[in-house]
Amino acid sequence: MTVTLAEFLSRLPSSPPLLITALLTLGVIFVNGWTDAPNAIATCVSTRALRPRAAVGMAAVCNLLGVLWTTVTRAAVAETICDMVDFGGDAHRALAALCAAMLAIVVWAVIAWYFGIPTSESHALIAGLSGAAIALQNGWAGINRSAWGAVLYGLVLTSVLGFVFGWAAAGLTVFFCRGCDRQRTTGFFQRAQIAGGAAMAFLHGAQDGQKFMGVFLLGLFLADGRTEMTPVFALPLWLMLLCSLLMAVGTSLGGGRIIRAVGRDMVQLESYQGFAVDLAAALCLLLSTLAGLPVSTTHTKTTAVMGVGAARRLSSVNWSVAREMAMAWVLTFPGCGVIGYLTARLFLAAF
Repeated sequence: MTVTLAEFLSRLPSSPPLLITALLTLGVIFVNGWTDAPNAIATCVSTRALRPRAAVGMAAVCNLLGVLWTTVTRAAVAETICDMVDFGGDAHRALAALCAAMLAIVVWAVIAWYFGIPTSESHALIAGLSGAAIALQNGWAGINRSAWGAVLYGLVLTSVLGFVFGWAAAGLTVFFCRGCDRQRTTGFFQRAQIAGGAAMAFLHGAQDGQKFMGVFLLGLFLADGRTEMTPVFALPLWLMLLCSLLMAVGTSLGGGRIIRAVGRDMVQLESYQGFAVDLAAALCLLLSTLAGLPVSTTHTKTTAVMGVGAARRLSSVNWSVAREMAMAWVLTFPGCGVIGYLTARLFLAAF
């Protein structure tokens, strides 16, 4: 079962809760493109393999293709996110809690963007939903611990594999290219980075596109008075196109700070290093997506950057910037969770 665009638009005028839910969820998707999606193209832009406008266009197309691929093969990531919490049997209160969670994500993302810190909107989504569920259920009964286990497992896995894959990719690249003409290899790696950036954007769509569209459909079901998704999880094509477009607009308007933080501030990357980062991060994301683990593109990309920098020498990594990013990751779960909890309390009292 799915929802057509005509059905969705016809219901908007007569359902203010649906309109508010849709706007907030689309706002979160836009913010994801603003603060999270730029990580996918950060290295190919920072090494000047692609101009920013061309990179954004490529990312928009590849994001859509990534969503289409995972929708055809499996929607495990989206299903995991929707199973993270139990909003109970009251659709009206559940919808208020969901809206509170979406607002919390936007607030957290704007704060992080202001300071130029590439936070994970995937982790913010999980934290916001969990905080709202705790407020709704007055306790931990609304938290699905097994789904949270998958999230934490993915967090540890991408931290380790991102760094190790980055370190290995950079070392192997140097080994196989020893004795080669540096000018010729630089041109090759700049072209290879375009493919690497496309792969990263594709897998960002496969991961993050699923998550946020799954929440969008959950909002539609709650606005319709239903408290559970149908057994057949279907993402409509119009929603995929809308999600990809909003992400692209967000990246083009606000992605510059995040691109600088990931692609330049932490490690001054050369072309071969940028290729190694994209190769390592894309492989890590692919394995996580095939396993159905909801992981962070930001987390994966930045740990790969650290691994590539460390392969040259440890001092190549600006560890003060890395510490700031790590602190932002650590604070996302409690910070966004608390905002989601407080906002849900406010919404439940008001509505």
